[in-house]
This record gives sequence, C-alpha cells and structure tokens, in this order.
Amino acid sequence: MEYTAVSKAGRILALIGVILPLLMIGGMKFTAVEIEALRPLIGGTPWLAWMYPVFGEAGASYVLGVVEIATALLLIASPWSTRAGVAGGALAALIFLVTCSIMVALPSWEPALGFPALGPAGQFLIKDIALLGISLVILGESLNRLSRSAT
Repeated sequence: MEYTAVSKAGRILALIGVILPLLMIGGMKFTAVEIEALRPLIGGTPWLAWMYPVFGEAGASYVLGVVEIATALLLIASPWSTRAGVAGGALAALIFLVTCSIMVALPSWEPALGFPALGPAGQFLIKDIALLGISLVILGESLNRLSRSAT
C-alpha cells in the first residue's frame, strides 16, 4: 500500500516548519528584544563573536535577519524553482548547523540536574537539530531534481 498523500502532506508541513521559524525569528532580528536576546548567544560563541566588532550588536542581528528572511523566501520558491531549493536548502542547513553548534559553546544542560536535563539555551536550540535535518532533505531533493533536469 502506498501512502502518497501522507508523504506529500508531511513534505509540505516540513517545508512550512522550516519557513515559519526563519520568517518569524528573522523578522524578530530587527527588534531590540531580539538584539538583546542574541547577546549571550553570539558573544559567548567564539566562531560568532567576530560579528559584533564587524557589524555591532544591532548590525549583527540585522544581518542574521536578512539572511534568515532571504532563506525563507528561497524555500517558499523551492517547489517551483530547483535552484531556489538548492540555495535555500544550503542556506537553511548552514543556519541550523551554526545554531546547533552554539550548544557546544554555551551551557546547554541544567546545572542542578546535569545531562540530559536541558537548560534554557538547550531548550531553545534543541529543535534546530530537526530543522537542520529537514533543511538537508530539502537540499538533497533539490540537488536530485537539478541533476535530473541536467540530463
């Protein structure tokens, strides 16, 4: 038995599940609340801290917001444009790989309970593992479509 309708619904919901956080959180990057919330995340992560001297706190947040919103727009176009799917999937994978990497730099576990109890940073970031996986699926499917259209 084939479950094509369920698979299609799952793909649509997975795509929406990546697009909405990118659009909504990307839009928040232009607010004072998000600029403040990013301070420990960016400042406490050695491979992201360079952004503050280069762009300033607000500028770093704005750059991230532009990248996240642009990525969401590419993903919205991905069902109709293979190249948008490749670019959007790659950018989304990079975004979520970076956010997952923050868990390595910041205390992710609840200090009083230890592993596996998640602290505030871990609770905020753990979902990005699934978003990274979905982004890689979008990228892989788009690359397959691209290679099929090239032959």
